[in-house]
Amino acid sequence: MATRSLFLLPGDGIGPEAMAEVRKIIAHMNEKEAAGFSTDEGLVGGSAYDAHGQAISDADMDKAMAADAVLFGAVGGPKWDAVPYEVRPEAGLLRLRKDMELFANLRPAICYPALANSSSLKKDVIEGLDILIVRELTGGVYFGEPKEIIDLGNGQKRGIDTQVYDTYEIERISAVAFELARTRRNEVCSMEKRNVMKSGVLWNEVVTATHKARFSDVKLSHMLADAGGMQLVRWPKQFDVIVTDNLFGDMLSDIAAMLTGSLGMLPSASLGAPDAKTGKRKALYEPVHGSAPDIAGQGIANPIAMIASFAMCLRYSFNMVAEADRLEAAIATVLDKGLRTGDIMSDGCQKVSTAEMGDAILTAYAG
Repeated sequence: MATRSLFLLPGDGIGPEAMAEVRKIIAHMNEKEAAGFSTDEGLVGGSAYDAHGQAISDADMDKAMAADAVLFGAVGGPKWDAVPYEVRPEAGLLRLRKDMELFANLRPAICYPALANSSSLKKDVIEGLDILIVRELTGGVYFGEPKEIIDLGNGQKRGIDTQVYDTYEIERISAVAFELARTRRNEVCSMEKRNVMKSGVLWNEVVTATHKARFSDVKLSHMLADAGGMQLVRWPKQFDVIVTDNLFGDMLSDIAAMLTGSLGMLPSASLGAPDAKTGKRKALYEPVHGSAPDIAGQGIANPIAMIASFAMCLRYSFNMVAEADRLEAAIATVLDKGLRTGDIMSDGCQKVSTAEMGDAILTAYAG
């Protein structure tokens, strides 16, 4: 069997604790299912800065480029608040996304039945929720130039970030959204700010043209991004697939995450274009939650988003669909049994540690 290479970047805060639970599952799959995973591990974020003075070293970047898939934990924390902007922990993740050309970020927001009461919204609003946000990841204001702070004199400065999108960037991300919609409810809502942003005007035009030319079988609607945020909170089940740019996707996906009750629950996948020869995509998988430094090292972090991110890895990088389905079903089974980490704890449930949650999910997966 061909080796499946995984490069692990646990990062900072609770990242290493969550990644440890995925390692257990990988070891089980290798031992019991001959999955053939080979793993290597590197540093990213604050831990990389402490070791190398960079948010990710060139050597670890090379390993990420060579791997079949990258599993990423989290980066950042107060310890590194004062480091230079260019080497801040988040710069490691941005470099991975840019150098690997991971233009498509997939962020599902799913409400597990057992957690319908954990959301801050009413149960009938989020019960059965299953939406997918497709976020453009390598363009827009996070990468646009110029990006600088100019000293104007007289104690005044000017901060500049540039929102830039080219036609091809919008075409390829909208195509991903339409293709994924075909496997779901066949509906796409495109969100931008065409009323005040020229990039939003172009975004709307290109998505509309791409739909007409190649995906007219899919239902397409448009919504201003601020209205989209409101509608996500008002009635999120009206959406199936949402496609949007880098900035709005960042904000809207965090809103969608909290609909389910906790950022600790939701995974994500960042994908590149298929290789012309092999058909393989470069890919990085990460939980939506951050490094949560306030609870790091206490063994109380929720590992579900990290484990669910590995399930997405099985599905999208290795076509191990049956295994991905089993792992996602195992998460639901454990929640149905009432096991909870502190962030999703509710009356009548059993509070468990990070490791206990990981062990329970592995046991359910192994059957």
